[in-house]
Parts: sequence; C-alpha cells; structure tokens
Amino acid sequence: MEVLDLARLQFGATTVYHYLFVPLTISLACLVAGLQTAWVRTDHERYLKLTKFFGKLFLINFAMGIVTGIVQEFQFGMNWSDYSRFVGDIFGAPLALEGLLAFFLESTFLGLWIFGWDRLPKRIHLACIWIAAIGTVLSAYFILAANSFMQNPVGYTIDEQRGRAELTDFVAVLTNKVVLITLPHTIFAAFMVGGAFIAAVAMWHLVRRPDVDSDAFRTALKVGAITVIVAGIGTAVTGDTQGKVMTEVQPMKMAAAEALYEDEQPASFSVLTIGTLDGSEEVYSIKLPHLLSFLGTGDLNGEVRGINSLQREYEQAYGPGDYSPNIPVTYWTFRAMITAGGLAALIAAIMLWSIRRGRTPTSRWLVWSAIALPFLPIAANAFGWIFTEMGRQPWLVFGLLPTASGVSPGTTGAEVTTSLIGFSLVYTVLAVIEIRLLLTYIREGLPDVTPVEPADGDDAPMTFAY
Repeated sequence: MEVLDLARLQFGATTVYHYLFVPLTISLACLVAGLQTAWVRTDHERYLKLTKFFGKLFLINFAMGIVTGIVQEFQFGMNWSDYSRFVGDIFGAPLALEGLLAFFLESTFLGLWIFGWDRLPKRIHLACIWIAAIGTVLSAYFILAANSFMQNPVGYTIDEQRGRAELTDFVAVLTNKVVLITLPHTIFAAFMVGGAFIAAVAMWHLVRRPDVDSDAFRTALKVGAITVIVAGIGTAVTGDTQGKVMTEVQPMKMAAAEALYEDEQPASFSVLTIGTLDGSEEVYSIKLPHLLSFLGTGDLNGEVRGINSLQREYEQAYGPGDYSPNIPVTYWTFRAMITAGGLAALIAAIMLWSIRRGRTPTSRWLVWSAIALPFLPIAANAFGWIFTEMGRQPWLVFGLLPTASGVSPGTTGAEVTTSLIGFSLVYTVLAVIEIRLLLTYIREGLPDVTPVEPADGDDAPMTFAY
C-alpha cells in the first residue's frame, strides 16, 4: 500500500475507535445529570442509586475517550503535517476553545462532582454534573465546527504565497450551515447510544435478577428506552435536514450515497442497488419514486444531480481527475447507518412494551436483545462518520485541499505501518480494559447508598470512591 493509503487507514481506524466512546460520554453525562436532578427533586432512593451506578460507568468511558483522543491527535502530527499547516489558522480558534473552555468545564466540574458527594450542598453538587455535561456538548460543537470547515469552507482567504487558508471571519466558521445541523444530529445520535446503554443494562438485571432493585431498574429501562425512541425521531428529522444541506454544499456526496449516476427529476430513493464490481454502473435496483427528490431538495419533483454530470462539472472547475468517492462504501454505510439506528429504536419500543402495566420481563430473547441493543446505535454512529468522511473524498477540505496533498512529505510507509500496528495494540489493550471494567461494575448492580456513621476515632468513610 502507498503512504497515502496507509495514512488514511490509520486516520480512519483512530477516528472510528475514538468515536466509539464519544457518543456514550456525551449522552451519559446528560442522563446521569437528569437522574441526579430527579433524586434532588423527589428524594427517592432509587434515583440516587441509579445516579451513582451509571455515573461510575460514565467515568470509565470518559477516561477511555480522553486516552483515545490523545492518540488520535498524535497521528495527525505524524501523518498529516501538510494538512495541519493548511488548516492550522482556521482550526486554531475552535480547537483552542474546545481545550480551554469545554474540556476545562468537563474536567474541573467532573472532579468536583466525583469528590463532592456529601461534601458540597446538594444543589451545588448537582450543578457540577450539569456544567460538566454542558462541557461535553460544547466540546462536540467546537470539534464539529472545525470538521464542518472541511465539508463546507467558510470565513477564510487563501494565502497563495504561503499555501494555506487564513481565518477572516470566526463567526462564519462557528455558524457554518453544516455545523448548525450536524450538531443536533450528532447529539440526538449520541443520546440513542446512552439511552440504549441504560435500557440494556436495566433489562439485563430485570430478567436475570427480577427480585433485586426491580423498581430502580424498571425506572432506568423506561428512561433509556424512551430516550432511544425520542432521540431516534430527532435523529431522523435532523438527518433529513442535513441531507438537504449536504445536497446543497456537497452534491457529489448525496449522489454517491444513492449511487445516482445520471441527473434525475424527480429522483427515486434506492432501497437496494447492485452495481458493477468497480461501482461505476448500476445493474439492478429497487427504488421508491420521488423520495430522493424530497430528501435532497424538499420538493417531491426536485432535481438531484448525478455522479456523471457532477464529475464533468468538477473537471471543469478543478482540472482533470476522479472526483467521485468510493461509491459502494458510501452507498452501504449510508444504509447501514439508517438500518442500525432504526433497529435500535424498534428494540427499545419492544422493551418498553414488555414492562407495561407493571409486568416483569422474563423472555430470554429480551436478554439477547439487551446485549445487542447498545451496539446498534454505536454502529450507526460509526457508519455515519465513515459515510461523512468517505463521501467527502477526494478532498480533505472540499474544493481546496485534495487528500493526497495533506500527507506529511517525509513520512515513509514503514513508519506509518509501525505506528498503525502500535496504535492497534494499544487500542486492543484499552478495549479489553474497558469491557472488563464495564462488565465488572454492571454485574455488581446498584450500590448501597445507606449513610455510614463513622465510629469514634475513625476517619469519615469515602462516600464515592473509584
């Protein structure tokens, strides 16, 4: 493989791996804050137990997200120095805010929350987890703002002499139409992961040990399943809007997502398309009339551009070359994303139905569905990122910087291969640690929250230790 291919493989591996932890961190922070809010307002013990139980699982995942994020940034410097130089002036401000503001809020107030149990006033302690949760959302916003510049460059000028983009309008970068719709879509998708995780853990305990903390786990199951369903609806609605924005700023991505080779008006949505091995021609397809026109333009009879005409247009604008992404990857990741998300919402609805009117779930099928449920929205998120990044190819920054121009000039294939193997080993070890920690604490069940009175002469016990 060429250096470019190895660098892209490493970028994809580190990004997708890191993003396995991000949606769960964002959503669990908010859901744990919601459970603690319910405890502060009602003083019901089950909310306190659930807050501490899922709070512990959230912290494990948060720590893993930080470690994998550091590795991801490390590979940027090694393999993509020309890309970093080109976008450095644009990315500097949002990424600085992500570190100085968002991560500061996350880490500082999360620390206060961990060590503030029974030491801070209840409402001040509650405010700490909410501020940390807001920090996770702000962190997502600033990173998505930087990524959205790659999808739709705004607020810049090109310094031809230095060969780099320079920031001229920071507000334009922060209000890029792509980030304004990508942020809610990403947050809703993240809540599908967190809701699925909570519902799955609760269902597992309810079926395996129905006589232990059943009231608390029934509450958790309802919270998790309803979150998945509501977030699923939000993901679909924002995804529809995102599709229209994508058709406007990156029509080739929408054409590739549908394997649409010729312009169509009205355009049909492809439920299934089989093409030639190189993905250049359609052999057989099943289509829903008018649906693609609506998804792409909001008009049932709107025109959607095809790959072939866009290719001719891009050759005139940017010179000779192939400007279409990998069609099979783009086409199938788009469908895999939708299918996995839809299945997660369906399983969540079945779980919610299984506990209606106080019923206790007993089916072994529900145990297996509980095991599968968290992986479906995680897979949907991963497929969504692969689709977003692969659909932008062959550009790193759409219309400005081809991917091949962003690779570090002095990097060799052996160096990238070595670091790729090293990262893979580190990630494997981290995955084993993460899974073992999560399974250990999940099996333990809800903690005992009975206050412990210290004996005379003893130090006060640690109330929330990890």
